[in-house]
Amino acid sequence: MSVEVLDALDREILDVVQKEIPLVAQPFKVIAEQIGTTEDILLERLHKMKGDTIRQTSAIFDTKALGYKSSLVAARITPEKLDERAKVFNQHPGITHNYKRNHDYNLWFTIAVPPNSRFGLEKTVDILGELAEVESIRILPTLKLFKIGVQLDVKKEAAAADKAAPTYSEEMRQAAMQIPVNDQDIAVILELQKDLPFIKRPFDAWAENINMTPDELFAHAQKLVDSGKMRRFSAVLNHRKAGFRANGMGVWNVPVEKTDEIGMKMGSFRAVSHCYLRPTYPDWKYNIFTMVHGRDLEECESILQAIEDETGITDRITLYSTKEYKKTRVSYFTPEIYEWEAEVAERLGL
Repeated sequence: MSVEVLDALDREILDVVQKEIPLVAQPFKVIAEQIGTTEDILLERLHKMKGDTIRQTSAIFDTKALGYKSSLVAARITPEKLDERAKVFNQHPGITHNYKRNHDYNLWFTIAVPPNSRFGLEKTVDILGELAEVESIRILPTLKLFKIGVQLDVKKEAAAADKAAPTYSEEMRQAAMQIPVNDQDIAVILELQKDLPFIKRPFDAWAENINMTPDELFAHAQKLVDSGKMRRFSAVLNHRKAGFRANGMGVWNVPVEKTDEIGMKMGSFRAVSHCYLRPTYPDWKYNIFTMVHGRDLEECESILQAIEDETGITDRITLYSTKEYKKTRVSYFTPEIYEWEAEVAERLGL
């Protein structure tokens, strides 16, 4: 169901479910009462949008808080070989987002590896670069988190300069990283990261899978939220199907002494879904990254211009994704990454 056929109720539903789905026995009954419809009608609408406008519905965890190492990576690849080489990166289970972007560094992906990875993050990126025969590759980890959390304006209520305070901070992440993950946490995470079925009591089977009552599952999930390891439980929308056909990664050259001040300002814009401080290189001077989503390029540019006007930072470029090679979610504590590492180690004699 694309944006052209979404009516007012669909938009209301999408607005709510992308923010949070309550961790209760009958979450859709609660949401239906909240928006003034019935549970049956809500479930019918959700089923129609599932796999189209709604990409996935599951827990959203903080990768680093679970002990994983992660980073954004930029690669420069001969343009005529880009499509073929992108497949090499897609084979790694920890690569969740992989895009062609309009820059000399033309392939941009995110990668996460588990705490007991055979290679670790940096060596994994090096191996992938060698396998794909890249011209250059740059690892761009988060040095400081200013904002994370996609909230698409599906109801068309926001202006470019509207503000929305970040709900998850660098301080919360650092505190969460100090708390170890135990076996019961992992059992709960393995269930909560699954795609939620749109039925009246969707959590019952998950609780049964790990010998818990639903209330015990909800209590443990709340513990993960309180500790900062889980940000929320919500739907992730297919941006393009929801009408947001452009995503612009605005990258800014901010004086080092102003990065904290400017990063907080940039992250305060409602339309900014991600805002990070990242390292620079001799051939890459941009240190603050802001991700914005718009219905078209013009909307993205109006948001970035509003940020420029407020912060006074004018040295920036915008990298637009021109092709999506992969978009999925990190699957935590599952065997696929270890299998990839074992296969590559054997093939390369590592």
